[in-house]
Amino acid sequence: MTTALFVVSEHGYWGEECIEPLTTLESAGVDVTVATPSGSPPVVDERSVDPEEVGEELAAEVREVDDTHPELNDPVPVAEVTPGEHDAVVLPGGHGTEWDVNQDRHVRQLLLDAVAGDDGVALVVCHAVGILGFTREADGSFLVDGRSVTGFPNDWEEGIVDADDRMPDGRKLPYWVEDEVTTAGADWDAELDADESVTVDGDLITARGPGSSAAAAETLLAELSA
Repeated sequence: MTTALFVVSEHGYWGEECIEPLTTLESAGVDVTVATPSGSPPVVDERSVDPEEVGEELAAEVREVDDTHPELNDPVPVAEVTPGEHDAVVLPGGHGTEWDVNQDRHVRQLLLDAVAGDDGVALVVCHAVGILGFTREADGSFLVDGRSVTGFPNDWEEGIVDADDRMPDGRKLPYWVEDEVTTAGADWDAELDADESVTVDGDLITARGPGSSAAAAETLLAELSA
């Protein structure tokens, strides 16, 4: 059976970016495991379940899955996951990833093994793409150096944080995804004129944001089938 590991933030994952790939893969018969940095249940970003922000139907769907999904409510600690034991590694986005998932050395190793190893594929979405600015191969080079990627763009971040990089909830954003990833050598294109942005470079799939979640899930399924 094909297996996928979802590593989800305890500091605020964006609902659609997790639930859309998760339910799509499960509907296709993929066995899903959920992990978080500490093993505590992931926390959904409240803005991603606000009907005024995302619509009533999507907000209700995300709430239901977040409340009832067995693996989401009983994740494993990421340190206990063996690199390479899953066919796919999925990192949903959300600002919360900047405080935990993107900074976790065990997550970086899982990503490195999936992308640079002999087997596996990775899907990294939105703010989780920031992990590519901190993931290095054994020789010290950045995993993303020279790779084509998309992700949460600076143009969008400017509409969320204030002049001091404070988010609406008061937290200070520690870095901007596009800045970190391009500094690490990525060929960055968030395709701002397109409705969706999903980029495939070898075993690395990146997606720009919530509106690209469905396309990203289908792209991952196609890569797994191939």
